[in-house]
Amino acid sequence: MVRKPLPMNEMPNTVEKVTDMTETKIAARKVQVYYGDTHAIQDVDIDIQAKAVTAFIGPSGCGKSTFLRTLNRMNDTIDVCRVEGDIKIDGEDIYDPKVDPVQLRAKVGMVFQKPNPFPKSIYDNVAYGPRIHGLASKKAELDEIVASSLQKAGLWNEVKDRLDGPGTGLSGGQQQRLCIARAIAVSPEVILMDEPCSALDPIATAKVEELIDELRENYTIVIVTHSMQQAARVSQQTAFFHLGILVELGATQDIFTNPQDKRTQDYITGRFG
Repeated sequence: MVRKPLPMNEMPNTVEKVTDMTETKIAARKVQVYYGDTHAIQDVDIDIQAKAVTAFIGPSGCGKSTFLRTLNRMNDTIDVCRVEGDIKIDGEDIYDPKVDPVQLRAKVGMVFQKPNPFPKSIYDNVAYGPRIHGLASKKAELDEIVASSLQKAGLWNEVKDRLDGPGTGLSGGQQQRLCIARAIAVSPEVILMDEPCSALDPIATAKVEELIDELRENYTIVIVTHSMQQAARVSQQTAFFHLGILVELGATQDIFTNPQDKRTQDYITGRFG
């Protein structure tokens, strides 16, 4: 049966849950985000599935990146920002005062819009996290973590003979994969990606997208993207944000071929955004 978009006056406030996916990794309920007096995120309820890619889409300024940053408490670094509601990873409240944000960000890694390698060697970029978190007691263990992380990021064969060279000397696409390797090196469970391909050319973008597809076998991935084509290619679940509200959540194929909400349909068909 074909689902018809609901008229504007019949749109539900609740978001349909995805029931045919795997177990929930992240559960958010009634999440509000304020920047001073500005109510940037309103009443977001979402279940993010384990070992799958969830894409956040929506027009610029809709709140998708703001909500993404609530998942590893990056908003804590903004003085005027206030987060309310519940966000749990594996049932643990990540905003509990007992939770160390530094440890949380090791568990929930992040890759930013523009590649941001440290002004260090390729080796030291990847080794930085394991060193500060004490994940390797011997040089041989650290070597293994660096090599494994670069292999998982699809970069090892390109850089194995110049690990002492500067990370900033790599191409843009290689730098972004280096940043992914850096995130992987501390053994996260979740990887957040905030428009990771927006600064890359089509060939580099294709490589990162292939990498995302491979990584989801071992990691829960949440990606913010301004490209609906990219969301359709890499994700299994898609959430559409508009004006700080989570309008619709569902299996990616359903969101793009048969959205329930007229606002979603208007956005993906180019009527606004």
